[in-house]
Amino acid sequence: MISLTISRASIVCAVCGLFVPVLLGVGGSAHAQTADNAHRIFDSTNQDRQEHGLPALRWDDALARAARAHADRMVQERTLSHQYSGEPELTERGSAAGAHFRAIAENIATGPSPAAINDEWMHSPSHRTNILDPKMDALGVAVVEHGGSLYAVEDFEQSSQQLTIEQVERRVRELMRARGVDASADAGPAEEACASGRGIPPGTNARSIVRFETPDLSQLPSQIVDVITSRNFKKAAVGACAPGSSQANFTTYRVAILFY
Repeated sequence: MISLTISRASIVCAVCGLFVPVLLGVGGSAHAQTADNAHRIFDSTNQDRQEHGLPALRWDDALARAARAHADRMVQERTLSHQYSGEPELTERGSAAGAHFRAIAENIATGPSPAAINDEWMHSPSHRTNILDPKMDALGVAVVEHGGSLYAVEDFEQSSQQLTIEQVERRVRELMRARGVDASADAGPAEEACASGRGIPPGTNARSIVRFETPDLSQLPSQIVDVITSRNFKKAAVGACAPGSSQANFTTYRVAILFY
Protein backbone atom coordinates (compact mmCIF):
# COMPACT_ATOMS: atom_id res chain seq x y z
CA MET A 1 0.00 0.00 0.00
CA ILE A 2 1.29 3.46 -0.86
CA SER A 3 0.66 6.52 1.28
CA LEU A 4 1.10 9.96 -0.15
CA THR A 5 0.32 13.61 0.26
CA ILE A 6 1.04 16.88 -1.50
CA SER A 7 1.61 20.55 -0.98
CA ARG A 8 1.99 23.41 -3.42
CA ALA A 9 3.60 26.60 -2.16
CA SER A 10 4.24 30.17 -3.24
CA ILE A 11 7.53 31.85 -2.58
CA VAL A 12 8.46 32.91 0.97
CA CYS A 13 11.72 32.42 2.82
CA ALA A 14 13.61 31.74 6.05
CA VAL A 15 16.55 29.67 7.27
CA CYS A 16 16.35 26.01 8.19
CA GLY A 17 18.69 23.28 9.39
CA LEU A 18 19.28 19.82 8.02
CA PHE A 19 18.50 16.63 9.86
CA VAL A 20 20.82 13.68 10.44
CA PRO A 21 20.23 10.91 7.87
CA VAL A 22 18.49 7.75 9.08
CA LEU A 23 19.40 4.73 6.97
CA LEU A 24 19.35 0.94 7.19
CA GLY A 25 23.03 0.22 6.72
CA VAL A 26 25.80 2.74 6.18
CA GLY A 27 27.90 0.99 3.56
CA GLY A 28 28.61 2.25 0.08
CA SER A 29 26.09 -0.16 -1.46
CA ALA A 30 23.25 1.28 0.64
CA HIS A 31 24.10 4.83 -0.41
CA ALA A 32 24.38 3.76 -4.05
CA GLN A 33 20.99 2.06 -3.93
CA THR A 34 19.44 5.15 -2.36
CA ALA A 35 20.86 7.35 -5.13
CA ASP A 36 19.75 4.86 -7.79
CA ASN A 37 16.18 4.90 -6.47
CA ALA A 38 16.11 8.69 -6.52
CA HIS A 39 17.33 8.81 -10.12
CA ARG A 40 14.81 6.16 -11.16
CA ILE A 41 12.02 8.42 -9.92
CA PHE A 42 13.67 11.42 -11.59
CA ASP A 43 13.85 9.56 -14.91
CA SER A 44 10.25 8.35 -14.61
CA THR A 45 9.03 11.88 -13.91
CA ASN A 46 10.79 13.20 -17.01
CA GLN A 47 9.43 10.36 -19.09
CA ASP A 48 5.90 11.27 -17.93
CA ARG A 49 6.50 14.90 -18.90
CA GLN A 50 7.91 14.05 -22.30
CA GLU A 51 4.97 11.77 -23.03
CA HIS A 52 2.74 14.81 -22.45
CA GLY A 53 4.79 17.11 -24.68
CA LEU A 54 6.59 18.89 -21.83
CA PRO A 55 10.33 19.57 -21.59
CA ALA A 56 12.40 17.45 -19.25
CA LEU A 57 13.30 18.84 -15.84
CA ARG A 58 16.96 19.34 -15.00
CA TRP A 59 18.40 17.78 -11.87
CA ASP A 60 19.02 20.34 -9.11
CA ASP A 61 21.41 19.43 -6.30
CA ALA A 62 20.03 22.08 -3.93
CA LEU A 63 16.51 20.72 -4.30
CA ALA A 64 17.85 17.19 -3.80
CA ARG A 65 19.48 18.29 -0.53
CA ALA A 66 16.22 19.78 0.67
CA ALA A 67 14.35 16.64 -0.37
CA ARG A 68 16.84 14.39 1.40
CA ALA A 69 16.59 16.33 4.67
CA HIS A 70 12.81 15.97 4.59
CA ALA A 71 12.95 12.28 3.62
CA ASP A 72 15.20 11.64 6.63
CA ARG A 73 12.69 13.45 8.85
CA MET A 74 9.84 11.37 7.40
CA VAL A 75 11.70 8.23 8.48
CA GLN A 76 12.28 9.65 11.94
CA GLU A 77 8.64 10.55 12.38
CA ARG A 78 7.23 7.34 10.81
CA THR A 79 4.43 9.43 9.33
CA LEU A 80 3.94 11.51 6.20
CA SER A 81 3.76 15.29 6.37
CA HIS A 82 5.14 18.27 4.49
CA GLN A 83 6.05 19.97 7.77
CA TYR A 84 6.74 18.42 11.15
CA SER A 85 6.89 20.15 14.50
CA GLY A 86 9.88 22.47 14.60
CA GLU A 87 10.64 22.01 10.90
CA PRO A 88 10.60 24.94 8.43
CA GLU A 89 8.08 24.80 5.62
CA LEU A 90 8.90 23.76 2.06
CA THR A 91 9.87 27.18 0.73
CA GLU A 92 12.18 27.76 3.68
CA ARG A 93 13.82 24.36 3.33
CA GLY A 94 14.43 24.91 -0.37
CA SER A 95 15.90 28.38 0.21
CA ALA A 96 18.20 27.19 3.01
CA ALA A 97 19.48 24.35 0.81
CA GLY A 98 20.55 26.91 -1.80
CA ALA A 99 17.69 26.75 -4.32
CA HIS A 100 16.60 29.91 -6.17
CA PHE A 101 13.03 29.80 -7.34
CA ARG A 102 9.94 31.71 -8.36
CA ALA A 103 7.69 28.80 -7.34
CA ILE A 104 8.22 25.51 -5.54
CA ALA A 105 6.12 22.36 -5.02
CA GLU A 106 6.55 18.96 -3.43
CA ASN A 107 5.37 15.36 -3.74
CA ILE A 108 5.98 12.88 -0.90
CA ALA A 109 5.13 9.21 -0.55
CA THR A 110 6.00 5.81 0.89
CA GLY A 111 5.90 2.71 -1.24
CA PRO A 112 7.58 -0.57 -2.15
CA SER A 113 9.50 0.63 -5.23
CA PRO A 114 10.28 3.74 -7.31
CA ALA A 115 7.98 2.49 -10.09
CA ALA A 116 5.07 1.96 -7.71
CA ILE A 117 5.50 5.40 -6.15
CA ASN A 118 5.68 7.14 -9.52
CA ASP A 119 2.63 5.24 -10.78
CA GLU A 120 0.59 6.24 -7.74
CA TRP A 121 1.63 9.89 -8.09
CA MET A 122 0.53 9.89 -11.72
CA HIS A 123 -2.88 8.51 -10.69
CA SER A 124 -3.35 11.20 -8.04
CA PRO A 125 -4.65 14.48 -9.60
CA SER A 126 -2.73 16.79 -7.29
CA HIS A 127 0.57 14.92 -7.59
CA ARG A 128 0.12 14.60 -11.33
CA THR A 129 -0.38 18.38 -11.51
CA ASN A 130 3.07 18.91 -9.96
CA ILE A 131 4.72 16.42 -12.31
CA LEU A 132 3.08 17.92 -15.41
CA ASP A 133 3.31 21.57 -14.38
CA PRO A 134 4.72 23.35 -17.48
CA LYS A 135 6.17 26.18 -15.36
CA MET A 136 8.51 23.89 -13.45
CA ASP A 137 12.00 23.44 -14.88
CA ALA A 138 14.05 21.71 -12.15
CA LEU A 139 13.66 18.76 -9.79
CA GLY A 140 15.50 17.21 -6.86
CA VAL A 141 14.59 13.75 -5.57
CA ALA A 142 15.53 11.84 -2.43
CA VAL A 143 14.64 8.30 -1.39
CA VAL A 144 15.39 6.70 1.98
CA GLU A 145 14.71 3.01 2.69
CA HIS A 146 13.51 1.94 6.12
CA GLY A 147 11.66 -1.12 7.34
CA GLY A 148 11.20 -2.47 3.83
CA SER A 149 9.54 0.71 2.56
CA LEU A 150 10.85 3.60 0.51
CA TYR A 151 10.28 7.16 1.73
CA ALA A 152 10.37 9.43 -1.33
CA VAL A 153 10.39 13.21 -1.77
CA GLU A 154 10.24 15.17 -5.04
CA ASP A 155 10.92 18.91 -4.84
CA PHE A 156 10.08 20.89 -8.00
CA GLU A 157 10.94 24.49 -8.79
CA GLN A 158 10.42 27.20 -11.34
CA SER A 159 13.93 28.61 -11.31
CA SER A 160 14.73 32.26 -10.82
CA GLN A 161 17.94 33.93 -11.95
CA GLN A 162 20.17 35.70 -9.45
CA LEU A 163 20.92 39.26 -10.63
CA THR A 164 23.08 42.05 -9.23
CA ILE A 165 21.59 45.45 -8.32
CA GLU A 166 23.06 46.88 -11.53
CA GLN A 167 21.58 44.09 -13.64
CA VAL A 168 18.14 44.58 -12.09
CA GLU A 169 18.24 48.31 -12.78
CA ARG A 170 19.39 47.75 -16.35
CA ARG A 171 16.58 45.28 -17.00
CA VAL A 172 13.90 47.60 -15.59
CA ARG A 173 15.27 50.51 -17.64
CA GLU A 174 14.96 48.39 -20.78
CA LEU A 175 11.33 47.59 -19.94
CA MET A 176 10.65 51.29 -19.29
CA ARG A 177 12.20 52.34 -22.61
CA ALA A 178 10.03 49.79 -24.39
CA ARG A 179 7.06 51.72 -22.94
CA GLY A 180 8.37 55.02 -24.25
CA VAL A 181 9.85 56.33 -21.00
CA ASP A 182 13.44 57.57 -20.76
CA ALA A 183 14.70 55.86 -17.58
CA SER A 184 18.23 57.25 -17.70
CA ALA A 185 17.91 59.70 -14.80
CA ASP A 186 20.40 59.34 -11.92
CA ALA A 187 19.73 56.12 -10.03
CA GLY A 188 21.00 57.46 -6.70
CA PRO A 189 17.74 59.02 -5.40
CA ALA A 190 15.73 56.01 -6.59
CA GLU A 191 18.10 53.63 -4.80
CA GLU A 192 17.72 55.74 -1.66
CA ALA A 193 13.95 55.59 -1.97
CA CYS A 194 14.09 51.83 -2.51
CA ALA A 195 16.18 51.21 0.61
CA SER A 196 14.31 53.63 2.88
CA GLY A 197 10.79 52.52 1.99
CA ARG A 198 9.62 56.10 2.56
CA GLY A 199 8.36 58.79 0.19
CA ILE A 200 10.20 60.77 -2.47
CA PRO A 201 13.69 61.62 -1.16
CA PRO A 202 14.30 65.30 -0.38
CA GLY A 203 16.22 67.31 -2.92
CA THR A 204 14.70 65.69 -5.98
CA ASN A 205 12.03 67.15 -8.24
CA ALA A 206 10.40 63.78 -8.91
CA ARG A 207 6.62 64.01 -9.27
CA SER A 208 5.71 60.43 -8.35
CA ILE A 209 7.19 57.22 -6.98
CA VAL A 210 6.29 53.55 -7.28
CA ARG A 211 7.92 50.70 -5.36
CA PHE A 212 7.53 47.01 -6.07
CA GLU A 213 9.03 43.65 -5.24
CA THR A 214 8.85 40.75 -7.70
CA PRO A 215 10.57 37.50 -8.68
CA ASP A 216 9.83 38.16 -12.36
CA LEU A 217 11.59 40.79 -14.45
CA SER A 218 10.23 39.61 -17.79
CA GLN A 219 7.65 42.40 -17.70
CA LEU A 220 6.73 45.49 -15.70
CA PRO A 221 4.21 45.07 -12.88
CA SER A 222 0.73 46.30 -13.75
CA GLN A 223 0.93 49.28 -11.38
CA ILE A 224 3.96 50.61 -13.27
CA VAL A 225 2.20 50.22 -16.59
CA ASP A 226 -0.84 52.04 -15.15
CA VAL A 227 1.30 55.00 -14.07
CA ILE A 228 3.01 55.18 -17.46
CA THR A 229 -0.25 55.07 -19.42
CA SER A 230 -2.27 57.35 -17.17
CA ARG A 231 0.20 60.24 -16.80
CA ASN A 232 2.52 62.17 -19.07
CA PHE A 233 5.84 61.07 -17.61
CA LYS A 234 8.72 61.12 -20.06
CA LYS A 235 11.67 60.57 -17.72
CA ALA A 236 12.32 58.26 -14.80
CA ALA A 237 15.01 56.97 -12.46
CA VAL A 238 15.28 53.31 -11.55
CA GLY A 239 16.85 52.18 -8.29
CA ALA A 240 17.13 48.64 -6.92
CA CYS A 241 18.04 47.49 -3.43
CA ALA A 242 18.25 44.34 -1.34
CA PRO A 243 14.88 42.64 -0.79
CA GLY A 244 13.03 42.90 2.51
CA SER A 245 14.20 40.70 5.37
CA SER A 246 11.22 38.37 4.94
CA GLN A 247 12.35 37.68 1.37
CA ALA A 248 16.09 37.38 1.97
CA ASN A 249 16.66 33.69 1.26
CA PHE A 250 15.27 33.31 -2.22
CA THR A 251 15.38 35.25 -5.45
CA THR A 252 13.26 38.36 -5.58
CA TYR A 253 13.92 41.91 -6.77
CA ARG A 254 13.04 45.14 -5.00
CA VAL A 255 12.82 48.30 -7.09
CA ALA A 256 11.78 51.95 -6.76
CA ILE A 257 10.99 54.14 -9.77
CA LEU A 258 10.94 57.93 -9.57
CA PHE A 259 8.91 59.65 -12.29
CA TYR A 260 9.71 63.19 -13.49
